[in-house]
Amino acid sequence: MDDDTIFAVASGAGQAAIAVMRLSGAGSSAMLAALCGHVPPPRRVSLRRLRDIDHAMVVWLPGPGSYTGEDSAELYLHGGRAVLSAVADALVDLGARPAEPGEFTRRAFINGRMDLTEAEAVHDLIAAETEAQRKQALRQLEGALGALYGGWADRLRLLLAQQEALIDFPDEDLPPEVEAQVQSELAALHREVAAHLDDNRRGERLREGLVFAVAGRPNVGKSSLVNALAQRDVAIVSAIPGTTRDALETRVVLGGVPVTLVDTAGLREAVDEIEAEGVRRAQARAAAADLVIEVVEATKKVGDSSNILPPRPFQLLVANKIDLGGAPPSSAIGVSALTGEGLEKLRIRLADAARSLTESSGSPPLTQARHRAALLEAVARLAGAQTAGLPELRAEDLRLALRALGRITGSVGVEDILDTLFAQFCIGK
Repeated sequence: MDDDTIFAVASGAGQAAIAVMRLSGAGSSAMLAALCGHVPPPRRVSLRRLRDIDHAMVVWLPGPGSYTGEDSAELYLHGGRAVLSAVADALVDLGARPAEPGEFTRRAFINGRMDLTEAEAVHDLIAAETEAQRKQALRQLEGALGALYGGWADRLRLLLAQQEALIDFPDEDLPPEVEAQVQSELAALHREVAAHLDDNRRGERLREGLVFAVAGRPNVGKSSLVNALAQRDVAIVSAIPGTTRDALETRVVLGGVPVTLVDTAGLREAVDEIEAEGVRRAQARAAAADLVIEVVEATKKVGDSSNILPPRPFQLLVANKIDLGGAPPSSAIGVSALTGEGLEKLRIRLADAARSLTESSGSPPLTQARHRAALLEAVARLAGAQTAGLPELRAEDLRLALRALGRITGSVGVEDILDTLFAQFCIGK
């Protein structure tokens, strides 16, 4: 970490009543004194005149008890662009530099104020669109996920110490139960990590949002249904078969979970190359979706598109156009995208499905692909340790499993991912 003092606007862009300027680094105290005459009492909001620039509320936050762990300050300025520009120019003249994306949180991590899972949760909390995402990110920010992985790491260290004792003192009178204890704890730890991985990607799905593909034959009302669920005109609706050629997406919230509804091309034997590509894309989106909403006409035979849709684990059958007559089968939800009949029942079913795909209980959910990759390595090393033919090989597998867990929280070997991770943050955080 360099010794630069950094600054950035931490509030939203554009003109506002109040804007927050953050300052962090060894020079914060001197710069604050140069701006407002003297450093105010720690952690108390004080009204100060900032040279001839502005009257502002100022908070002095000496390290290490600050967000970054460094001497820091926050300036609550009037939110005009001229004010912000003048304060920024003054700070640059005093020797500060503009912060890079995520640099405040990066410094907090490097200075031990948070582990890497908590730093990731800061980004997720800022990006949260729904209440469910907010709760998941806040739980991670409060350390639930880091505590789980840290607990596993502590148990691994103890196992490794016991295993090293068995290697270093083979002729000593070590209690015979030490070997049995190592084997038992190793098997238990392997089961716990494997169970954490076997979660149907619930935490990742909630963080990233679900994808529900709307599929079916041409002219069954897929586009009308998407428009009705989104409550706006997303797709062009026409009685001409094949109107939708490409996949159209819209974002909705169902059961507190962000969901991307994908309107796909009608599934049939294509009449030209363009439609054939649309059908291929529709099949691909259906195969990759978290749930497929298969739409049929209530007045016609149900399941006409089943031989065209790819196999998928989650599917909901919707019989549209019930306003034209006909009785949808018990396996389908009858709706009319035209009149709105049945749409509330469909929304409830879709919300239930979204919650079912993302809700987790017990231990905090796995939320990042990076975590999953490290845990997969850890569980493989734990499995290898159980079958290792030599004590030294078992110890090496335990060391590698511990290292994989350490990469998640940032205790070891994370230098190569820090730039990528914090580049996703907004400037000022």
